[in-house]
Amino acid sequence: MAERIEQRLEDRIPELEQLERVGLFTRKEIRAVLRKASALEYKIHRRALRKEDFINYIQYEVNLLELIKKRRARTGYSFKKDEIEYSILHRVHSLFNRATGKWKDDVQLWLSHVAFCKQWNAKHQLSKVFSTMLAIHSNKPALWIMAAKWEMETRLSSESARHLFLRALRFHPECPKLYQEYFRMELMHAEKQRKEKKEFEQAKMDLGEFNYSEEILNGEMARIVYRDASQKIKGVEFQLAVLSIAKLFDFTQDLQKEILESLQARYADDPLTWDYMARRELELGSLQPKENTTKQKKVSEMAQREERCCAVFDEAVRAVPTEDMWKCYITFCLERYNRKTNSEELKQKRLERTLNVFSKAHESSLLSEALYKQWLQLLLDSNLSEKAVEVAEAATRHFSQSVETWQMRLQVLIQLKRDDVTQCFEEAIKHVKSKGTLPLWTLWVEWSEGTNSKEDTEALYQRSLHATTPAESVTMKEMYLDWTYRNCGYKKVKRLFTSLCENRPFSLDFFRKMIQIEKKQESCKMLHLREYYERALREFGSTNTDLWLDYIKEELGHPQGKPENCGSIHWRAMKMLQGDLVEDFISKYTLLQTGHL
Repeated sequence: MAERIEQRLEDRIPELEQLERVGLFTRKEIRAVLRKASALEYKIHRRALRKEDFINYIQYEVNLLELIKKRRARTGYSFKKDEIEYSILHRVHSLFNRATGKWKDDVQLWLSHVAFCKQWNAKHQLSKVFSTMLAIHSNKPALWIMAAKWEMETRLSSESARHLFLRALRFHPECPKLYQEYFRMELMHAEKQRKEKKEFEQAKMDLGEFNYSEEILNGEMARIVYRDASQKIKGVEFQLAVLSIAKLFDFTQDLQKEILESLQARYADDPLTWDYMARRELELGSLQPKENTTKQKKVSEMAQREERCCAVFDEAVRAVPTEDMWKCYITFCLERYNRKTNSEELKQKRLERTLNVFSKAHESSLLSEALYKQWLQLLLDSNLSEKAVEVAEAATRHFSQSVETWQMRLQVLIQLKRDDVTQCFEEAIKHVKSKGTLPLWTLWVEWSEGTNSKEDTEALYQRSLHATTPAESVTMKEMYLDWTYRNCGYKKVKRLFTSLCENRPFSLDFFRKMIQIEKKQESCKMLHLREYYERALREFGSTNTDLWLDYIKEELGHPQGKPENCGSIHWRAMKMLQGDLVEDFISKYTLLQTGHL
């Protein structure tokens, strides 16, 4: 092994001598490079190879290349690249090849090699990398697309790109993304040939030796790709994706027409088809010339286009009366309403249209829970509070088991300061199952704190502890403790804490909150703090190291504390803590003893 390493280091000497000779590196720097290279070489030649060692070596060589590049720019010296950079590049490629040969499944390693080749314009090497990578990772369509794009855009070889796409489709015959990118590539190839032909014609050159097929120039290859794909891939999403690609090219009118006809014929009942056809009315209007148009005319034209869109959507909800279709219609209306405009008339018209569509969807009982929430927000923003109350009530009738819907209705009533809030809370608790009602109870007690008397709020807290599940009652205990201290004082909260401790479960924050309350008192007693810490440790002593450390700190720092108790607390912690927590506790306790914690 040592002989091989020595040989590899000797192979570096010519390039290092050149670096010193041309003044890019000093002798001292050359020695540092050799020392570092020697250390890295030994790491990648040991018996148990580690991926990190190869990555570190590669990164070191890349950094060296970047440094040489910067020093060349600074000194203005641009010769001897064959003896210096190319030697390092060859070594990096060799390292990458060894690493990817050893860890073939690591896609990120392959992609790093690809990125390196692109950065240093190693086209021949990159072609080999793609070939080897695709042979191993043929199950990843994204890699095929990356290779084909590189062939098309960098090497300008549409033939190689087409060959790669056809190979990829043999492995992934039903991959929509592959077909989309293949379709795009064929259109790009057609556009490239059209530009070439136009330039030759403008230069009045003889086109006899160039074979420009009219079919290819008109995108016939892309049409073949589309027809083949549409037989294998079902779904309106693919058709729309292909159509959006075709629209990027100005010679595809016939192809767009064919895709559109296929879309309408095969997916007439799909909401996305109707959504596209409706939104298309906006684009058709924008294609008209806009010279000499006033602001008023522009507003009027936009209103007309939106009306045409809505006419298509109205037809759509009659033809396909589904929740998804109404969602598409409402989403469109909300998008138009949220667009900025200086015309108050257009803004008002959009608002009225949106509220009208919400109402129609509600009457058809095809409005989802999320859309009810959007409707409510729109009504509140528009100061239509009475209508908002009606809609909130209707939403809870449709989704009586949903906590979020009841919460939404209650927030509306609270925001509007209605008198029937308590009645609505009672109704909500009656309809919703006990599990998951925590958001309703927290909202209720928070509202009660600012509205009702202390007695009513306390009764509500007591009721919530019995009504929620044990896991949810933990949060209510914390809130109850905090509210009692703020409103009833220390003595009351101490009695409450003792009472609440009779029923599990607890949270760590519950005990910490009581500890903080005790520490805020002028006559903070260590006896009480010990009680709270002991209670907390009974519940969380086996899983929390910080609790033990805080207890020790308290004994050391409190005026009534007993430092002699720290030993027994440490001993108990070592017995109770489990697994890796013991080591964690020991290291933190050591830091505490040395004054670093």
